[in-house]
Amino acid sequence: MYERLVNTWSTLQHEPATWLAVTLLAYAAGMWGYRKSGYKAIFTPLMSAIIIVVCILLATRTDYQTYFEGGRYINFLLGPATVALAVPLYEQRRRLAKLAIPLFCGLVAGGSIAIISAVLIAGALGASTETMVSLAPKSVTVPIAVSISEHLGGIAPLTAALVVITGVVGALLCKPIFALMREKSDATRGFSVGLAAHGLGTSAAFQINRDTGAFSGLAMGLNGLFTAFAAPLILPLLLKVFE
Repeated sequence: MYERLVNTWSTLQHEPATWLAVTLLAYAAGMWGYRKSGYKAIFTPLMSAIIIVVCILLATRTDYQTYFEGGRYINFLLGPATVALAVPLYEQRRRLAKLAIPLFCGLVAGGSIAIISAVLIAGALGASTETMVSLAPKSVTVPIAVSISEHLGGIAPLTAALVVITGVVGALLCKPIFALMREKSDATRGFSVGLAAHGLGTSAAFQINRDTGAFSGLAMGLNGLFTAFAAPLILPLLLKVFE
């Protein structure tokens, strides 16, 4: 009986559908916990799902490549999901036209500081070149960040993990910081969260209100574009500091 179970699992372990189902069920469990917590950011379903999936992978001794054969289908959907944020953004098109210059300045400043601060702090703490490269795109959404990291010679799985951590921290801190600063502008709140904390920050922004979420989605998309062009230019200059 035991041998039959082992043989069955060995077959299922290498089926992409198995890990697709595990990922979906882990997210569903995380969403259930998120609702039960009263939508507290620390219980965000993405983080809960990651913990559940990692525990299952460790318990079954399944490597990442095997898991990703099923997970890649969900990864593919990240692109269309990001594009879908254009819907609430379109509703804000008149405000965007009036705020074009301030938003552009905020994008350049915020996007540049995100890259520079991460690399310099990591380098000062003795991080390797690969780690510094992997940190550079931490403030943009996973598909873009991973592509940038791979292109520049970083470690893609490390970049993905750092992006999630950045998003969780941003989602946790955004509301307390806004309250402390007494910031009421939907545009300012949303754009700053999207710049710093990409998708998870945008999720927290939509919990504030739809307008804040729309500006956060705009910042997330623009910062991904900006970082894709800026990182290859800024990174070599930063790495020379630690040569």
